[in-house]
Amino acid sequence: MSWNPALDPDCPTGDAVDAIETVIVPRARDIGGFEVRRALPAPRRQMVGPFIFFDQMGPAEFVTGQGIDVRPHPHIGLATVTYLHSGTIHHRDSLGTDQWINPGAVNLMQAGHGITHSERTDGAADHTLFGIQSWIALPKGAEDGAAAFIHAPAADLPVLLGEGKEVRLILGDAYGERAPVATPSDMFYLDAILQPGAAIPLPDNHEDRGAYVLEGAVRIAGQTFPAGRMMIFRPGDRVSMKAGDQGARVMLLGGATMEGPRYIWWNFVASSRERINEAKEAWRAGDWENGRFQLPPGDDAEFIPLPDR
Repeated sequence: MSWNPALDPDCPTGDAVDAIETVIVPRARDIGGFEVRRALPAPRRQMVGPFIFFDQMGPAEFVTGQGIDVRPHPHIGLATVTYLHSGTIHHRDSLGTDQWINPGAVNLMQAGHGITHSERTDGAADHTLFGIQSWIALPKGAEDGAAAFIHAPAADLPVLLGEGKEVRLILGDAYGERAPVATPSDMFYLDAILQPGAAIPLPDNHEDRGAYVLEGAVRIAGQTFPAGRMMIFRPGDRVSMKAGDQGARVMLLGGATMEGPRYIWWNFVASSRERINEAKEAWRAGDWENGRFQLPPGDDAEFIPLPDR
């Protein structure tokens, strides 16, 4: 579908507005021998809407026989979203899901009361990897809900084209469109490819809004932000960003502010410390037959033990 110019408000792009509340520089983290850049959570900002975790994976190129090899591990109180630009990941979980994650597709795993999954490249023919893994904190009413996994291929996602923009709606609603995968709370998540000089307004129907520059650079309110920066914007401001001379690729995200803070420990997210402690004990017990957590069928020979912290 074509980009609707009527949805392009007269947003300030110069020095007229100091729209940026926080700028986050991601920290490098190692996950199973693979380095990621983690923007959320950050010391000055835990969440943007329901997004509580945001990792850039790659770009990387693996030698034959190497790649992502994350053994089975548990989650509670969140939904994971894996979105790739290149490469593939083999996802298996305790629901029995066996899904290859491909570029442009949406893969949302809702943990609820508890789920276990693994992420491996498993000898994939494509030896590259570039993408984003994010976590969405679940509202209190869904923290103890049933686990679920939802896959939507790239062809099912709305794409807006025109005026030098290619904008894919991954989750939620924005610019009058809605993505096909149901979400546990109000949110938006977009992958925007901007040609040099192209401008895009922030969605104005959500309270919390952020942008992560994946490639190139953007100019906002008279400032230039290169790749590897996340900007958090003040609620209510009408703001646009413009791509630099080399163009840009930007992930836009946000949604309704959560009803309260969340605790994060290892792979667990919860509204109380008690929920975290209960999950710790359940994983430590290792009762895969009758306990809270099971291991993924077909990938149950090993697992990540509880950290000593």
